Amino acid sequence: MSRKRIYCENCIDGKDSIFNMLDPEDKQILHLNHSCTSFKKGEIIYRQGDKPTGLICLSAGKVKVLKEGVGGREQIVRMSKPVGFIGYRALFAGDPYMSSAVAIEDSKICIIQKEALFDVLERNGSLGLAMLREMAVELGFSNERTVNLTQKHIRGRLAESLVFLIETFGFEDDKKTIKVYLSREDLANLSNMTTSNAIRTLSMFANEDVIVLEGKKIRVIDIPKLKRISKLG
Repeated sequence: MSRKRIYCENCIDGKDSIFNMLDPEDKQILHLNHSCTSFKKGEIIYRQGDKPTGLICLSAGKVKVLKEGVGGREQIVRMSKPVGFIGYRALFAGDPYMSSAVAIEDSKICIIQKEALFDVLERNGSLGLAMLREMAVELGFSNERTVNLTQKHIRGRLAESLVFLIETFGFEDDKKTIKVYLSREDLANLSNMTTSNAIRTLSMFANEDVIVLEGKKIRVIDIPKLKRISKLG
C-alpha cells in the first residue's frame, strides 16, 4: 500500500522526547533520517518476522503489540501511547520482530533510520543510558506481568488489566471513563483469558458497581475496589 509521507517533529523535538538531550547537530541528523507514516485503526504497523529498518516512535494514537501463541491465539504483550518506542528490542538485538504491532485507533509513527540512530548513539553516552533505562523499566514491567498473568485468578487478571489501561492511557474528561476503547477480545488477549471469560468477568464487575459498561467504553466507579481485586488476584 502506498502511503503519503508526512514530516513530524513530535518524536524528536516534542517536550517528552528522549532526544531533547542532544545538541542541534545530532538532532538534525535524526531529522534528516526519519520518516513518518499514518495508519488507520486496525492497520498493521509491522508483522512478526519482519526485519526492523529503524527505531519506531509512536507520535500520535494508540498501538497494541501482540504475539501469536499456540493455536494462533493472540496475546497482547504491550500497549503504547505517544511518545513511546515500539519494536526496539528486535532492532538492537539484530533480530526479526517477535511480535506484531497494530493501530487500535488512527495513529502516526516515525521511523528513525538505524544507521543514523546508531551513529548518534555512538557519540552520546547519555542518550544510550537513557534508552537502556527505558528498556530496563519495560523489562521489569513485562516480567511482573508474566508472573501475574500466570498466577492470578481470572478476576485478578482482568482487574489488573483495567488498572494497567488506566495507568497507561488515563481517563477522559469525566475522570471515570478509561481513555482507550478495546474490544472484548482485546481485553481477553490482554488478560490471558478467553473472550467469554472476559465478558462474564466484566459483567460481574458491573453487577458489583465497580464499573459501568457502555459498549467499548468502560467507566470506573470504584477504583479502590478495582485495585483491591487486582492485588488479591
